[in-house]
Amino acid sequence: MPQSLVRNYLHITFSTKNREKLMHSGIEDELFRYLGGICRDLECYPVLVGGYQDHVHILCLLSQKIPLMKLLEEVKSHSSGWIKTKDDKCKKFYWQNGYGAFSVNPSEIEVVKSYIMNQKEHHRKKTFQEEYLAFLKKYQVEYDERYVWD
Repeated sequence: MPQSLVRNYLHITFSTKNREKLMHSGIEDELFRYLGGICRDLECYPVLVGGYQDHVHILCLLSQKIPLMKLLEEVKSHSSGWIKTKDDKCKKFYWQNGYGAFSVNPSEIEVVKSYIMNQKEHHRKKTFQEEYLAFLKKYQVEYDERYVWD
């Protein structure tokens, strides 16, 4: 086959360090746009970026030109540097070390978009930790909880 054809949708999620609630309404929309811009610059075209207070969700197409780990390294390092300049409360802003990345069936894109758009409502009932553990269970990811939250 002379052509490489790829279409990998990913749902990526990660939190602030120690799940500090630093993403307030005055900055979150701009942060989500900034995260989307980083993805776009890396040809990992964002479908939707959202989140709530202590974590983000990115639904994007993973470029065939960049490894997932490099995408997350770029997204986290550039955005944490940017957010530190935006608000005095964020001078010590950091993302957690790890992340979750889950493949999304193209037929489920609208479901994932709806899920991301409804984060504020969703987190009235469930913490990020509960949400993340549910993702790990749904996708049958083996993990050691001692290392999930560092």
